[in-house]
Amino acid sequence: MCGIIAYTGSKEASSILIDGLHRLEYRGYDSAGIALVHRKRIRCWKAAGKISMLEQGLPETTPGHCGIGHTRWATHGAPTDANAHPHTDTDLRIAVAHNGIIENADSLRAQLIAQGVTFSSETDSEVLAHLLAAYDGSLIDAMRTVLPKVQGTYGLAAIDRNAPDTIVVARLGSPVILGIGENEMLAASDMSALARHTQEIVHLDDGEVAELSPRGFHVTTMDARPSQKSSTQLSGALADYDKGGYAHYLHREIRDQVEVVQRTLSGRLDLRFSTAHLGGLNLAPRDLLNTRRIKILGCGSAYYAGMAGAHMIEGLARLPVSAEPAAEFRYRNPVVEPETLYIVASQSGETFDTLAALREIRRKGGFVLGIVNSVGSTIAREVDGGIYMHAGPEVSVASTKAYTSMLTVFSLLALMLGRLRDVSPQRGSTLVAALQELPDKVGETLALEDSIAAIAPTLIKAHSAFFLGRTASYPVALEGAQKLKEISYIHAEAYPASELKHGPLALISSTTPCIVLLPDDELLTKSLTSLEEIRTRGAPIISLTDSNHPRIHELSDQLITLPAVSTLLQPIVAGIALQLLAYHCALLLERDIDQPRNLAKSVTVE
Repeated sequence: MCGIIAYTGSKEASSILIDGLHRLEYRGYDSAGIALVHRKRIRCWKAAGKISMLEQGLPETTPGHCGIGHTRWATHGAPTDANAHPHTDTDLRIAVAHNGIIENADSLRAQLIAQGVTFSSETDSEVLAHLLAAYDGSLIDAMRTVLPKVQGTYGLAAIDRNAPDTIVVARLGSPVILGIGENEMLAASDMSALARHTQEIVHLDDGEVAELSPRGFHVTTMDARPSQKSSTQLSGALADYDKGGYAHYLHREIRDQVEVVQRTLSGRLDLRFSTAHLGGLNLAPRDLLNTRRIKILGCGSAYYAGMAGAHMIEGLARLPVSAEPAAEFRYRNPVVEPETLYIVASQSGETFDTLAALREIRRKGGFVLGIVNSVGSTIAREVDGGIYMHAGPEVSVASTKAYTSMLTVFSLLALMLGRLRDVSPQRGSTLVAALQELPDKVGETLALEDSIAAIAPTLIKAHSAFFLGRTASYPVALEGAQKLKEISYIHAEAYPASELKHGPLALISSTTPCIVLLPDDELLTKSLTSLEEIRTRGAPIISLTDSNHPRIHELSDQLITLPAVSTLLQPIVAGIALQLLAYHCALLLERDIDQPRNLAKSVTVE
C-alpha cells in the first residue's frame, strides 16, 4: 500500500527520488519523505500530507548520489511528520523505508528501550532502523541477522552512512523490484517508479535480500546462499503512466477500454472450433473435463468481477461455480478438494489477502489459476497456470479498465469451458461473433458519456443511492455501488432486485435514487415488477437497459440506453456505463478522483 523508491548512481538522487514518489502517488498515501547519504552523513526530510509539502521543505541543493524515498499510508501512528518514513536510528547511521507490518514490533520496541534506545515515532517500522544500527558489520549482514527476528511482512530499503553508494533491499510479502541502469541501480515497490529510468527489471522473491551499487546488484537468501536472478523487460511504456491529456487517470482509463478489450481478446478467439484459446492454463482438456466445481477468489472489484465470472461460467459450462472474498476464504479453514479448480483474480498480482489464499490452497494440494494484469508479479509467479489480462498499467486507485478486462477474460474462460462441456458449435460461433463485436459495443457505451454526465447532477444531491440487479446483473450493481462510494463518497448499497421485499424496501423513499439494471433477457418481466415497487414508493429511478420495452420508459425518471449485446457480455457494457456515472458525480463534487481518501491501489498488507 505504501511506496518505496531507491537510487544509487552518478546522478543527483533527490530529483529521481521525488519523481519516483510522484509516480507512486496513485497507490494512496498520507505522508512522504526521502533520505540521502552524502560524505558519510545521512540527511532526512519528511512531511505529512502531499509530496508538495515535502518539496517545500527541501533546501535548494540536496547533494547525494544514493538515497531512498517513501510514501506512507498510516497503520501504526497518525499521519505526522515524525511518523513519516524514512526512519533513522538515534545516531543517524541507518535510514530505512518499509512497506508492510511488523507484528512483533511492541516486543522488539520494549527490548530496545530496555537497552537505552530512544524512539522518535509511533511506528512499527522504526524498530528496524535501531535493530540494524545495533549490528556491528555490513548492512547486508545486518539484514540477514535482524530480519529473521521480525514477524510480519516487509518490502525494505536501507542505506548506511558507512557505505555511501550502497542500498540493501529485502522482501517478505511486500513487492520489491530492482531496476538496472547504466552505472546505476534503482529499486521500487512498483514498476511505475522505474519506467522513466530503465526498462530492465528484476523481481525479488520472498526471503531474498539484495545489495545494490552503481556497479550492479547481488541477490542472496537470508542464509547468504546466492540467488540466480534473470532480468525481464518492464511491461508498459512510460506514456502508459501519464494522463494522456485527460484531467484524471481514471477518465483516461475509462476511455482506454476499447483498446483494452481488443488487447484482452487478441489472439484468443478460435474461429475454427468456435471457442477461446487460452495459453498458460497448464491444464489439458481432460483435466478440465474432470473438474467438478470452480471457486473464484478476489478482493474488492476483483471479487465482484469473480461473481460475474461465476455466472458466466456456470451458465455456459454447467458447472457449479462460486466466488468468495479471498480474505474470508482462508480464515474459515476451507476444504480444498482435488476436483475443484481454484481461480484467483488480482489486478496488481500482489494483493496480500489473495496471495495468502493462493498459498493456503496450494499448501493443501489445490490447483490454482491466476487472472492477473501485472506480468512478473508474485501471484503470476506462484500460480499453477493463468491468464494475463493485458489491460496495461492502471494508475487510478479505483479500478476500471482492469475490472473490464477481468470480465472479458472470464467470458473467454466461460466460452472455452462451455465448448468443452455443453455449448454446441453453432452457439459457440454466435458467442465468438459477439466477442468480436465487443470492442465496438464498448465504444458505443463510451459514446453515451455526455448523456450519462447529464444524469450526475441529480444523483449528487442524494445522501444514499441503491443499485439493483437480478442474477448476473447483481455483481454489476455491487461494482457500480462501489465505484460511486470510492470516488464520490456518496453512500451506496447494492441488492439483488429479488431481495427488495425482504428488507431494503424499508429504505426506499423519494430521497433515495435507485439505479436499476434491466438487461433485455428472460427475467425482464420480473425486473419490471421491481421497478413498479420502487415507483410506488416515489424513489427516483435511473434505468440502464438495452430493451425498448415501453414500461421501462414510463417508469424511469432517467434512462441510459445501452447497446444490445449478448447476455454473456451485458455486465461489461453496463459496468462501463456505471463507471462513467460515478466519475461525473465525483467530478461535480470536486473529489480527489484518482486518490480517494483512505484507499490505496495495491493492498499489500492484511
